[in-house]
Amino acid sequence: MDERKKEAKRRMDQMVILRNTRPGDKVLDLGCGRGSLLELLTKEKQVKGVGVDNNPEKILGCIRKGITAYQGDINTVLGQFPDQSFDRVVLSRTIEHLSHSGKTVQEALRVGKRVTIGFVNHGFWLNRLNYLLNGNRTVNDVYPEPWYDMDPVTFFSLSNFEEFCRSQQITIHEKTCLDSDWKQPCAFLPNLLSGYVICDISR
Repeated sequence: MDERKKEAKRRMDQMVILRNTRPGDKVLDLGCGRGSLLELLTKEKQVKGVGVDNNPEKILGCIRKGITAYQGDINTVLGQFPDQSFDRVVLSRTIEHLSHSGKTVQEALRVGKRVTIGFVNHGFWLNRLNYLLNGNRTVNDVYPEPWYDMDPVTFFSLSNFEEFCRSQQITIHEKTCLDSDWKQPCAFLPNLLSGYVICDISR
């Protein structure tokens, strides 16, 4: 695994979220990890941040950074917040690791005025080609482990997500599609050529 590539991709994801966040926003980060995104948003935009993660070691990392965070199941914690209690809810590379992810998105939209969802686009051409020619999932710095050592992942494409939003009357206000290295915008045939997508959505 190339840690430098992994960190660069994480940084690009965070920069897009930072751009879409207003100063002083109340932000809920679902699947917050060790709190690097909330740390950035607090420093640059003075947000009031709260994190949620199921991993107690990662929650400890948040606490060491001075970030308020809850350890537990995302859907369970979401259910404890009142309607529209956050300006923004973030699911950055989280939704594909959840069971019943549609329910989580609905709850995030209830709790937040805006929701940011970042996900790997499995409609990307190399993923299709590997299945077509080899019958195998792509192994890279994003998903470096073989399938039998991975946590459960739901593979879906940009087109799948857009269809979900249409069916649920969810508005996509902004869609940032990045190329295979997550470095440059991908405006042409994004469902085929984009490696990563960040969507800003609401009811």
